[in-house]
Amino acid sequence: MFDLNDAALLLDYLCHGFQTLESPEECKAFLEDLCTPSELAEMSRRLQAARMLKDNYIYSEIAAKTGLSTATISRVNRCLKYGNAGYLTVLKRMEKEEYR
Repeated sequence: MFDLNDAALLLDYLCHGFQTLESPEECKAFLEDLCTPSELAEMSRRLQAARMLKDNYIYSEIAAKTGLSTATISRVNRCLKYGNAGYLTVLKRMEKEEYR
């Protein structure tokens, strides 16, 4: 067991857990066990906002369609532009699979 106060190690452990999953069904089951329904809805809306930003929607359209605040949409946009490319990686791979 490692230090449960070490956020970096905890995140690595969580990421490793995701990497063990073998199907969308396993991922969904894990997420539903891990998160509350409202947390899952929020993360899902953020991913939709990222896709919409990438597709050049304006903030007001995104807010109306997702229910996210413009502050949250702005944060997603900052991540798209200056973050770790997490959203971009996922969106690019989903586009390849034609999952929209």
